[in-house]
Amino acid sequence: MISEPLPPPLDGERLDRIVAFLADVSRAVAADLVARGAVRVDGEVVTAGKVRLATGAVVDIDTAAIPRTELPAADADVAFTVVHDDDDVIVVDKPAGLVVHPGAGNPSATLVNGLLARYPELEGVGDPWRPGIVHRLDAGSSGLLVVARSPRARDSLAAQFAGRTAGRVYTALAWGHPGAAHGVVEAPIGRDPSDPLRMALVADGRPARTRYRVTARLAAPAPVALLECRLETGRTHQIRVHLAGIGHPLVGDAVYGARRPMLGLARPFLHAAELSFVHPASGERVTFTSPLPADLHAVLDSLDAA
Repeated sequence: MISEPLPPPLDGERLDRIVAFLADVSRAVAADLVARGAVRVDGEVVTAGKVRLATGAVVDIDTAAIPRTELPAADADVAFTVVHDDDDVIVVDKPAGLVVHPGAGNPSATLVNGLLARYPELEGVGDPWRPGIVHRLDAGSSGLLVVARSPRARDSLAAQFAGRTAGRVYTALAWGHPGAAHGVVEAPIGRDPSDPLRMALVADGRPARTRYRVTARLAAPAPVALLECRLETGRTHQIRVHLAGIGHPLVGDAVYGARRPMLGLARPFLHAAELSFVHPASGERVTFTSPLPADLHAVLDSLDAA
């Protein structure tokens, strides 16, 4: 189920276009969802796609009604590294640029397609369009991600991520030097009122909490700080939005970086360096780590200590 208040940029738009945007489906599919009564506006079913909505109207979309015609296909050409696998879990080190699962604009060549080629049994684990997936990384982020290989693992891991007991530690390089050596950013995140394709700190957003610790202060060509960030929630673009919100956007972030130099990067300096969770079979807590990839290492090597 998707439930969102209409952001200002979509004010006055037709309901079918709004549904297409929020549900990430085609206009034809959106029109069909509306016609079949799968969409509510302010709690009432609306079956006319041409109805225009005003900012603040709450749109509820029953995502279970979205027609799915083509399941992800196995693709052995998708490159990624497996750090660990057993009967219940697969821990992947995802390269930057690889999308986790198929969606609008990315129908194939995703991590899911690659996983199905190596582990065809994933077909029966969870959502058949996102088999085994219990959490995600942005396409531009690199690092560790755990995939459920069995139904019991999916239930256990999903509960751990929902209950915030799974541990996720990221390495980030941010512009500027935070005043304190460590801190917590606690601010709700939702769609940017001026651009629904971006996220932002908004009063009516979903609760989000990020802890950070400065591990190095660097200087040339400009003051930057190497941070260790720990997620206590898992909102879309959380670290990127939180750090930008306190005036220290990620180096290489073309979306939230306020037009700062990229320092040779083609993506945000953000790497999922550590992942921990309770193993669904053994009940023991396990921890995996991933070294910084070459593109991020090269940036660090080009900087001088402050």
